[in-house]
Amino acid sequence: MSRGPDAGARLERGLLAHAAGAGCAVTIVDATWVRWASATFAGARHTLWLQAATSAALDRWLADVPEAEIALRDHLLADLVVTDIVQTDGVARITVEALTVEA
Repeated sequence: MSRGPDAGARLERGLLAHAAGAGCAVTIVDATWVRWASATFAGARHTLWLQAATSAALDRWLADVPEAEIALRDHLLADLVVTDIVQTDGVARITVEALTVEA
């Protein structure tokens, strides 16, 4: 019996919806995650590689990403950071890292 999408899939959907709400068409090129735990929490560290056409809307969205409120069922989005942006020929290649914690 399937429990539905994992935190990584929910994070991807949430980021795409957040970008669309800001008027940006963003594509997820690749994504990965690894389990993470501290003495009191368990979750995952995520790395997502995105691509989008460069625009003022994209610049605004990227500036807002660290403050994004993305709901993830059974998880909390503890940290969300844009770690790299490379713009070439009107295309931005973006790396985003996130930490999700099981609720």
